[in-house]
Amino acid sequence: MTEEGNGSAGDGNRTATAARLGFAEGQVVQELGWDEDVDEALREEIEDAVGSPLEDEDYDGVVDAVLLWWRDGDGDLIDDCVDALAGLADKGFIALLVPRAGHPDHVDASDIQEAAQTAGLNASSSSKAGEEWIGTKLVQGGAAKQR
Repeated sequence: MTEEGNGSAGDGNRTATAARLGFAEGQVVQELGWDEDVDEALREEIEDAVGSPLEDEDYDGVVDAVLLWWRDGDGDLIDDCVDALAGLADKGFIALLVPRAGHPDHVDASDIQEAAQTAGLNASSSSKAGEEWIGTKLVQGGAAKQR
């Protein structure tokens, strides 16, 4: 049992969502699009999964993954996906998080798919990532064909 009542299912599931999104021990992860509405529990889960803190938008090294929080009205999703690719390793990925359906800032799956394709990425299926967010893993063209 857990004493936390915030949706945590205990230590066995502490990194389940992070793993489903593709995060693993030893990865360097850059976070883009942080704002006060992000899911702090999910951020902590990702940090636990990779074993280090998330890098901020000013990080200029190579990263294994980008955690991109994006809301309708944040600008241009295509441009932000292209920008996220700048420091991404060859086999790296972008975990795109958008508000859940029914939220005023929700982004339709068709818009995600279109932005991903235009940016040269392939979008996997989406899944719940925290209470208010939906996560979609975006992989670079060659990476998707390998698996």
